[in-house]
Amino acid sequence: MAKCEQCIVKQLNSLKTLTKSELLRISACKTSQFVKKGDVIFDEGEHLNGVFCISSGICKVSKMSSNGREQIIHLVNKGSILGERSLVNDEVANLKATAISDMEVCFIPREEIISDLKKNPDFTMSLLKDMASSLKNADNTIVDMAQKTVKQRLAEMLLNLEASFGYNSDHVLDIHLSREDIANIIGTATESAIRLLSEFKKDNVITLKGKNISIIDIPKLKKIAQGF
Repeated sequence: MAKCEQCIVKQLNSLKTLTKSELLRISACKTSQFVKKGDVIFDEGEHLNGVFCISSGICKVSKMSSNGREQIIHLVNKGSILGERSLVNDEVANLKATAISDMEVCFIPREEIISDLKKNPDFTMSLLKDMASSLKNADNTIVDMAQKTVKQRLAEMLLNLEASFGYNSDHVLDIHLSREDIANIIGTATESAIRLLSEFKKDNVITLKGKNISIIDIPKLKKIAQGF
């Protein structure tokens, strides 16, 4: 993997605010690893002792409810940093991160990040803004779960996937989610997610082929998301 000061991924996260000397120091102590699809990057209750920077691939960040049901909080892709909240709070991880595609991940030790947080106010502010954005998204998710129907939430999820991941060369969404994962994002049973996807297909809003999804009527999908 590239050295931190040469890595283009840093332009996508708070690391872009670090000085060259700070990046050189991090580069000398980071460890890089390949994570296979389905592998857990970190689990709830785990002491992280650092943060993870995603060089490539996609993971889901989730939490297990008291009844043993997984709720996917958000999907994270290239350029994102994981574990910063646990690091700042000096607490065990409150969430679980699992690869949903093969990934390349860099691990940066806690002491290096804490050192930069203390010395570089631009880095501190950038990291705080990222955490504030995550909290805002979490607030919106709570409201959606309470006030929107499952059908609305599915429509909104598909629109978010298009905005975040775009399409590949075959013009299908450039992310492959299992029906169970889709259900765990919108907070419903897998059977309900399958039924609603079939309904969207029948209404010519999307096309389906295995895990491949294409949105063919964005205006209609937006209306569904708004409750029309």
